[in-house]
Amino acid sequence: MTGPASEDEAAAIAAAIACFEAATAPAQREDGVAPSPWQQAALIEGVGGKAFVEDTQGGSRWLS
Repeated sequence: MTGPASEDEAAAIAAAIACFEAATAPAQREDGVAPSPWQQAALIEGVGGKAFVEDTQGGSRWLS
C-alpha cells in the first residue's frame, strides 16, 4: 500500500482514535475531579482495597 490515506481511511482512523480515547479516559467524579494516576492504574489492573486469600494454616482470611 502506497500513497496517502483516502478520506474514508482517514475518517476511520480518526473514529478509532476517538473510541480509544473515550474507552480509556478516566471517569469524572461528580465534583469534576478525575481519579489520581495511582487510582486509575488500580482500576485498570482490577486491584481492590481488600483481598480474600487462602490461609496457609487452612481456611481463609481477609488481607488488607
